[in-house]
Amino acid sequence: MTAPACAMQASDNGFADVLTMTFPAAKVLEQRRIEAYAAMLGLIDRAKATGRLREDFDPSDLVLIHMANAGVVNATGDAAPDAWRRVVALLIQSLEAPARGTLPASPGHDPLYEAMLRAGQGTSTPTPRKGS
Repeated sequence: MTAPACAMQASDNGFADVLTMTFPAAKVLEQRRIEAYAAMLGLIDRAKATGRLREDFDPSDLVLIHMANAGVVNATGDAAPDAWRRVVALLIQSLEAPARGTLPASPGHDPLYEAMLRAGQGTSTPTPRKGS
């Protein structure tokens, strides 16, 4: 479900940004991102219904996968340009049902959206954590 998007991330830096950032001022781009997300929600539901995707998979996990893949692509560059393929394969296999263990809690939509906003503004400085 996400392997083709990760392949596009590896070959197109601009596309990588679209998957891991949000740009509220770019109305057309933001609308397309929302439409793609809605389509992915449908795929997630169908994959769970067929028993192929672990039940505790959360839609926000897609954002985490794309952020992780972008980090691998950026870190390995020309030295290991296909390293992302192994990481994506490992991630996809870990998502298959039946689950082999429980996952930590999902960060959820809102905190990841905030991270995407920061990335779109060119800053990766996190806001202070509650209770810190």
